[in-house]
Amino acid sequence: MSGYDDADRERWATEPPKRAVRTAFERDRARVLHSASLRRLAAKTQVVAPGSDDFVRNRLTHSLEVAQVGRELGKALGCDPDIVDAACLAHDLGHPPFGHNGEEVLNDIAAGIGGFEGNAQTLRLLSRLEAKAAHPHGRSAGLNLTRASLDAATKYPWTRSDATGAKFGVYDDDLDVFDWLRQGAAGHRRCLEAQVMDFADDVAYSVHDVEDAVVAGRLPTGAELSDPDARARVAALTRQWYLPEADDDELLQGLGRLRALPYWVAEYDGGLRALAALKDMTSQLIGRFCDAAEQATHAAYGGGALTRYAADLEVPRATLVEVAVLKGLAGVYVMTAADRAPVYRHQRELVEELVSALRLRAPGSLEPTFRESWRSAADDAARLRVVVDQVASLTDGSAYTLHAELVR
Repeated sequence: MSGYDDADRERWATEPPKRAVRTAFERDRARVLHSASLRRLAAKTQVVAPGSDDFVRNRLTHSLEVAQVGRELGKALGCDPDIVDAACLAHDLGHPPFGHNGEEVLNDIAAGIGGFEGNAQTLRLLSRLEAKAAHPHGRSAGLNLTRASLDAATKYPWTRSDATGAKFGVYDDDLDVFDWLRQGAAGHRRCLEAQVMDFADDVAYSVHDVEDAVVAGRLPTGAELSDPDARARVAALTRQWYLPEADDDELLQGLGRLRALPYWVAEYDGGLRALAALKDMTSQLIGRFCDAAEQATHAAYGGGALTRYAADLEVPRATLVEVAVLKGLAGVYVMTAADRAPVYRHQRELVEELVSALRLRAPGSLEPTFRESWRSAADDAARLRVVVDQVASLTDGSAYTLHAELVR
């Protein structure tokens, strides 16, 4: 399958004709851009809590940066840039308050009803929970995106039962839309646009988290990274979290290549010149990683336009290692820092108590849209899913506020 055909432009639900001011894929991008779920990302944790620092990213700014990276890389490969842009903007919509910490709590709570996974929740939002269109029988069709855009936004195209790890992209009660969007796909293979979105996420995440950590004074980029103990911690966490098949030598060689780059910032004092150099390093690293993937993909599949299932994104091993090492640096110096443990523990307790309080007082405790779903739910499992949907939709701040109202 190559190019974009009429089936790619089909929507999840039928719609009356629209004034032809946008193509189908431009309309998809606009719908994601104007969605309530995207706006809420401004108040959801990326690495540190929103409002705790005026410089660091939140999930909205991260998503906008992913979209910029993905759009340019996708365009260079021949993908429709609006499909990639929409997928990148949508990729984190399903994340609950408090980032991956909140995701883990909700997964534990929902263990008996199919679990919770941010990427599966993204598909649920796009195809059910956002209010934009409805099926003829009355059920919400979410943003009612085209098949190509929904496929591009599906990072993990398999169910929980088919997953080999913790990640999956669809709950069992959303299999109807999943089966529809995956028509023409082979097995668990991702379309090229989804692969570009995923790589753009990794690139933006790795580079920008390092930038934020340096500005915050948490991450040293100079002599301390020559210390054997520090290097060992970075290699160990990178292998544990991101690249399990790599050994220390490969990871430390990747770190060495990064530190040897002429634009690597070895010293940072917070001044304007240092900040400019850091920003230049960020831009150069993004270009380094994307250029490597573009060149390798065109080398493997030719120089023409590549779309959908006509190619797979080729990322050189050295690039994968360097991206993983950058994520490992942020992991060691930010996410696993000792001062984060009490914060994580408090967030977990808050989410657990919030779910319990909402279940106890439902449906009156729920927002009107979720109240309607709770009343129409067939059983306790379906009602718990509605409560989880509401909690997942909250921002960090609204989770604290609702908790204060319901938990005495």
